[in-house]
Amino acid sequence: MKPHVSLSIICLLVSLSVSSVNAQFPMGGGAAAQSKALPGTAGDQSPKGTARITGTVVDSTQAKAVEFASIALYNKTTDKAVDGTVADEKGKFALTKLVAGEYRVLVSFVGFRNKTIESVTLTNGQSLDLGTIRLSSGVKTLEEVTVVGQAALIEEKVDRLVYNADKDIMAKGGDATDILRKVPLLTVDLDGNVSIRGSQNIRVLINNKPSTIVASSVSDALKQIPADQIKSVEVITSPSAKYDAEGSGGIINIITKKNGLQGLNLNIDSGVGNRGSILGLNGNYRKGKLGVTLGGFGRAMYNTLTRTSLDQTSLVDGVSTLTRQTGNGHSSGLFGQYNLGFDYDLAPNQSLTAGVRYGVRNMINQQDLVTQLFTDGVVGSTARRNVDVKNLSGTVDANVDYLHTYKPGQEWSISTLYSRNDLTNNFDADLLGSGDALAGRQRNLNKNVNQEFTLQTDYQTPIRKNQMLEFGGKAIFRQVDSDYRYLTAGPSGQYSTENNGTAGNLLYHQNIAAGYTSYTYTTKNRYTFKGGLRYEHTFIDASTREGGNLGIGNYGVLVPSVNASKTFHGTTLKLGFNRRIQRPGLQQLNPNFNSANPQNITIGNPSLRPELTNNFELGLSKTIKKTFVNATFFGRVTNNAITQVSNPSDSLPGAIVTTYQNIGHQQAYGANIFANVAATSKISVGVFLNTFYTSLTGQVMGVDGASATLTNTGFTVGGGTFASAQFKNGWGVQGFGFMQGTQVQLQGRQGGFGFYSLGVKKEIANKQGSIGLAAENFLANSYHIHTVLNSAQFSQVNDVYLYNRGVRLTFTYKLGKMSVEAPRKKAKSVNNDDVKSDGSQTPSGGQSSGSGTSRP
Repeated sequence: MKPHVSLSIICLLVSLSVSSVNAQFPMGGGAAAQSKALPGTAGDQSPKGTARITGTVVDSTQAKAVEFASIALYNKTTDKAVDGTVADEKGKFALTKLVAGEYRVLVSFVGFRNKTIESVTLTNGQSLDLGTIRLSSGVKTLEEVTVVGQAALIEEKVDRLVYNADKDIMAKGGDATDILRKVPLLTVDLDGNVSIRGSQNIRVLINNKPSTIVASSVSDALKQIPADQIKSVEVITSPSAKYDAEGSGGIINIITKKNGLQGLNLNIDSGVGNRGSILGLNGNYRKGKLGVTLGGFGRAMYNTLTRTSLDQTSLVDGVSTLTRQTGNGHSSGLFGQYNLGFDYDLAPNQSLTAGVRYGVRNMINQQDLVTQLFTDGVVGSTARRNVDVKNLSGTVDANVDYLHTYKPGQEWSISTLYSRNDLTNNFDADLLGSGDALAGRQRNLNKNVNQEFTLQTDYQTPIRKNQMLEFGGKAIFRQVDSDYRYLTAGPSGQYSTENNGTAGNLLYHQNIAAGYTSYTYTTKNRYTFKGGLRYEHTFIDASTREGGNLGIGNYGVLVPSVNASKTFHGTTLKLGFNRRIQRPGLQQLNPNFNSANPQNITIGNPSLRPELTNNFELGLSKTIKKTFVNATFFGRVTNNAITQVSNPSDSLPGAIVTTYQNIGHQQAYGANIFANVAATSKISVGVFLNTFYTSLTGQVMGVDGASATLTNTGFTVGGGTFASAQFKNGWGVQGFGFMQGTQVQLQGRQGGFGFYSLGVKKEIANKQGSIGLAAENFLANSYHIHTVLNSAQFSQVNDVYLYNRGVRLTFTYKLGKMSVEAPRKKAKSVNNDDVKSDGSQTPSGGQSSGSGTSRP
């Protein structure tokens, strides 16, 4: 292929080819069993005979088998396709039960010129061997291809929703957060916290792989992934037994762009804006059986301003203290991701994949806080402090994966993963007296190391043509080491732990052994059933330097899952049930006393136990002419819920301390509705609505030792719209808008927020490059989030103003020369989706991707 051919068109053609192959492959091996009609042909409705055609398809230049080449049989009299099949991994094919007559055979595959064999005459009982059919390179033919339609923006499968992010022309210069905001079923707040149907207890995977960086913070991890490198986002609301039992809200799998091309290429991405800049270089090389990728991406954030106000009243020992606080600050950050990977075909049916990825995330926040205290209505002290918070992270992920395919649908894999995250979360505070003179200093040093090793094996095999059996096992060895010190000092001199300073250490071992089995059955009437069982046993050994062993016991859980679907008259009905376990995350366990704001303190609880959730959902989808409509109704019931709880401090006047406890009972019932209209092949418009009712109940312990039962209920409503259009000469435009209502918490309500963007793109240099301009929240200078918390002992009103108006100019260019090769099945990778965040199966039994998060 010549350089001026767009690589995006090539990838689309490869995708369409693979989809065609999947549509043609029933379960079961052997070319004879695969002789089903091509879509749109007579197929099983054509008369059956006793003749047979066989042959082998090879590459004319390399004499190698062309796997999955398409073979179509045409009646010479009517010129209509009457049968078809695809070649196996050795290039062999067979057409059986053919009626005597005159035919022609068309052999084709993406990247090769079509080969037509004319005047094929068959008689009853004849077995005709066409021998070796050689396909030559189809470079010139491929240059003339024109794509007149677009892949669906949103696709629905029996257990998941797929958002094709590669249609987003505003992706340049953004990160994964910008993409996830546009995915139906998901809500992303302005801090980047992601939730599914109101639950932040989700698992996030990147190309089916976990990472310890997600364990520390999902929102920060998403900032490391460049938006324009995301191919699709899968939202799995009813995971099967194959996936880790963690994630009560569901699973998100972020699929990045890949290619199956031969040769060498280099992509350059850059962008500059008033709030951030990017620079990325990614290269790919493939020759024969070996493929190598090397890349790096960096993003800088700046000019991110915030303004906050806080009014809170606490009642301790009959004394009422009012805190009034204002703050002004800004934040900056550097994010980077660097990867080296390779894949190698050991044999036609065996592959080895390995890689190493390093991620860096450095966030620095500065804030000036002014605090005034009123005791029983009398003006008390006024304090001012300058706070610098550093949140630094370095993550290493290394994997080696092996896949052995025996026949279509039957495969065995072994996957390994080592992941380590070194996380530093420190703050320095200068205490200012009269005349802004330095009166004292405070420092919090918190060093965390989160590392894990995973070994996983999976096996799947078809049973007849309409059944699939899957089973496997997994072991995770995880360790968290958190060292924390709170230091104080005068205007000068050394820091020390004296004068109310503290120091401590948490050592948390969590080992998990799991096994599962899953069974899929598809009927001739297009019913699909998938059921499975998964058992996970968790072994915990946790201790602190101060208190010794915490005495947290081991526990096991049996997790069933059932999914069913039925398609009739263009309508698909889905029904699902699953049970999920939610283990506490690193930030919820970490006992570090974080008092960057001394009036609003957070501290983790290392004694937390997991929560258990039962999920139910009923979905209905239908395509009406050019409009796709989906409505899903769901219910979620959680016991022993990990709930955020706030109480007045018994030692710091006016301060509120927030921690986590297993006290909650949560119920949520609601609906997700969205519609996508393909007005033309180049213009699409979508709308979505998410609404649910939440009921929270929990026992809260006060500073006086007395407990009280709290209950809070209410509705949450959110929705938005998006539209995109492609024009002549490479021009495109896209718009997006979203609003989220207030959300119910056990002790109050969190304020709502909104987001909107508009972008335009122009392709240049025969589609080798592009220039884009995008703007976000350009009509408003800031967004205001109003949150109210209250109980019998305190009330808190928190207002946050985010100044996130932004505009960015982007540039991308592709270098190199690539040629298309046959698709390759690569080794599967580890899929840890088993712990709590802060904040498709196919009828033929094909492998589906999930998503999850690796956490303690």
